Amino acid sequence: MCRVRRETKGRGGREATVIWDVPGGDTELKSLGKAIKQRIGTGGSVKDGQIVIQGDHVDTVLTFLKHKGFQAKKAGG
Repeated sequence: MCRVRRETKGRGGREATVIWDVPGGDTELKSLGKAIKQRIGTGGSVKDGQIVIQGDHVDTVLTFLKHKGFQAKKAGG
């Protein structure tokens, strides 16, 4: 099950949406990260088994992941 949360800690006060516990290998993670960034139209990165998207896009990412067939859950507050 994928987990999605919004973070600001350690990012200079900027918001980021973090996705982790994504099933699959490194190549699947990179292709999913690219698809999410293209869908939202923002930047981001894939590292350490996490996808980091710039900005607060938790609800959009959850909808996208569920549409792609992933089980996704909002984590944190």
